[in-house]
Amino acid sequence: MSSDASQTEHRLRITEIFYSLQGESSFVGIPTVFVRLTGCPLRCGYCDTAYAFSGGDWMELADVLQQVREYKAAYVCVTGGEPLAQRSCGELLSALCDEGYSVSIETSGAMDVCNVDPRVYRVMDIKTPGSGEESKNRYENIQCLTQSDEVKFVLCGREDYDWAKTVIEEHKLIDKCQVLLSPEHVGVQPSDLADWIIEDKLNVRFQFQLHKYLWNNEPGR
Repeated sequence: MSSDASQTEHRLRITEIFYSLQGESSFVGIPTVFVRLTGCPLRCGYCDTAYAFSGGDWMELADVLQQVREYKAAYVCVTGGEPLAQRSCGELLSALCDEGYSVSIETSGAMDVCNVDPRVYRVMDIKTPGSGEESKNRYENIQCLTQSDEVKFVLCGREDYDWAKTVIEEHKLIDKCQVLLSPEHVGVQPSDLADWIIEDKLNVRFQFQLHKYLWNNEPGR
């Protein structure tokens, strides 16, 4: 391996590193350091982080870890974009775990999650038809999920909700992991989704994105 290749494997393109409250998943409300990696192969119609598609700065892994340490937090979330699109993401996740953090990754479900360090909490999307990226779902990821992982559906309407119910049943997701249903911020009223879940007695977790209600989805919040 050339020295240039070796150095590349220890570098990541970073859009931002910031400290905020976790806005999603079972860790919602917990102060967390977010490491947002640059780049994503998907273009979901409701994406709220298009600024992470390109740009960013190359950082050495050691420098990323040092910035995370400065926040003195217990929880770290690696997100994107699609963080697993970068070769060094797995190395970053393992290094964070080695330092004693509770580490989660937010992933689109379009990349292989099976080789992610088992100490990491995987929060994996399954893209609905309303996202425009349903075809990118990597359903073989489901076999790797455990009870510590979570699957998230962002719903753009009643059709997406009915579609999600079918996927949940076909893949027996409720038996495998936590299932999260979230309303797309402008497409579905949270109260409507809550009513659908209650009416169907669906054993899932309702959530909406806390940061959008607190800070109107400002970057770095």
